[in-house]
Amino acid sequence: MATEVTVPVLGESITEATLGEWLKQPGDPVAVDEPIASLETDKVSVEVPSPVAGVMGQHAVAVGDTVQVGAMLATIDSGDGAAAAPAPATAKAPEAAATATPSAPAKDESGAGYGDQPGAGTSDSPAALSPSVRRAVLEHGVDPGTVKGTGRDGRITKEDVTAAASSKPAPAPAAAPAPVAAPAAASGRGEERVRMTRLRQTIAKRLKEAQNTAAMLTTFNDVDMTAVIEARAKYKDLFEKKHGVRLGFMGFFVKAATMALRDIPSVNASIDGDDIVYHDYADISVAVSSPGGLVVPVIRDADQMSVATIEKTIGDFGKRAKEGALKMDEMKGGTFTISNGGVFGSLMSTPIINPPQSAVLGLHRIEERPVVVNGQIVIRPMMYLALSYDHRLIDGREAVTFLVALKNAIEDPTRILIDL
Repeated sequence: MATEVTVPVLGESITEATLGEWLKQPGDPVAVDEPIASLETDKVSVEVPSPVAGVMGQHAVAVGDTVQVGAMLATIDSGDGAAAAPAPATAKAPEAAATATPSAPAKDESGAGYGDQPGAGTSDSPAALSPSVRRAVLEHGVDPGTVKGTGRDGRITKEDVTAAASSKPAPAPAAAPAPVAAPAAASGRGEERVRMTRLRQTIAKRLKEAQNTAAMLTTFNDVDMTAVIEARAKYKDLFEKKHGVRLGFMGFFVKAATMALRDIPSVNASIDGDDIVYHDYADISVAVSSPGGLVVPVIRDADQMSVATIEKTIGDFGKRAKEGALKMDEMKGGTFTISNGGVFGSLMSTPIINPPQSAVLGLHRIEERPVVVNGQIVIRPMMYLALSYDHRLIDGREAVTFLVALKNAIEDPTRILIDL
């Protein structure tokens, strides 16, 4: 008996998605609730589970197709004839292989994909790699058949490719040209055209809308990180032992930001038509990296949290963002955003507002610089702070006052403790 697998409900106001990857191929054994496909929405990737156990039937759509909620994706044969379902063809001639579904990886009995090279273990076939992984493969000259995947179901991640490249003095020669690379010219110059993911398209659209709508500008300040660095060095071991999470800098900044937002409520507000919406709570969006781009999950009621709880929440967001396991509801709302470009080495930037919010705080790398303290030139670990804000709602005085309040709390963390 063939059971249809359809596009599940994806969340409020989301009616369509893009098929990002097939996790099961025709003929593969499938267990109940085992993921068979990955869908890309405007916010996150969603895995589609099998409603029954059986054998994977034919795909109804191809990778890259746009699908509506409720549309059929594939069939699962759960009847007596399941065992007779055709196994995936892994030894096609080149001409035949060219007509196969572009993302169809070979599978072993456990359902984990593996590459074209013998003994490739659980690595993905090149055609099944995500766009970011394919780009990494091309950039580093790594043979995907030799990379052991650490992602879900043994799939290769971008980090796996980077690790494989760094462990070898030179990239291994590929047995065949990468399937996604355009033919190289005689000069060795090549090109690759990869369709933007739905997430990347949404990011591009929203950022451009922010520039077109908001009267956006940025104000800067710098902060002496000495006190926070000393506190972190003194208590990090006890903190991790008690709370089970490392003590970083983001916990201090999120907590300091919630205090400054309370004092300067317009920075925590938003514009709705001709109205200004003020919030008596602080839901802080924190920018984290995912394989598909930057996402901003929200720390709800961050003003009510301890530094330890904030650090745990951010750590969980970062881990699940890399796994593609963030939920859509976790990225809705938010009254203020903090983006830490310093982890990538940024010295200074002008972050873009995350609509409908009215401000975003940019953090940057810590760098030792000479500063004057009590009439003496000393070397201190300094960080530039940047606040981009919507001038329609926030005046320059308020933006500067916000940054000064944040600076004071970071340079004297006792203020955070006594709520001053």
